[in-house]
Amino acid sequence: MAKFMDVHHGMQGVTPEQLRAEHKKDLEIEATEGVHFIKAWADPKSGKVFCLAEGPNAEAVRRVHARAGHPTDEIYEVPIEVE
Repeated sequence: MAKFMDVHHGMQGVTPEQLRAEHKKDLEIEATEGVHFIKAWADPKSGKVFCLAEGPNAEAVRRVHARAGHPTDEIYEVPIEVE
């Protein structure tokens, strides 16, 4: 499955609890689109949230976020990974 990194804007002041709650919304419906959200990160100062997901395509990831109530502003396929 392909991996995708998406970016949300406008979430200034987001707390760890709020990020966890929003991530949970994705997890609850991700299977309906064949997507799996792996991890989320946030920068409360800039208001940016970053999510890493696996899925069949960017549109499936986009649909899950939209249905969960926090549409993504940007989404990128990330085909190269190193550790």
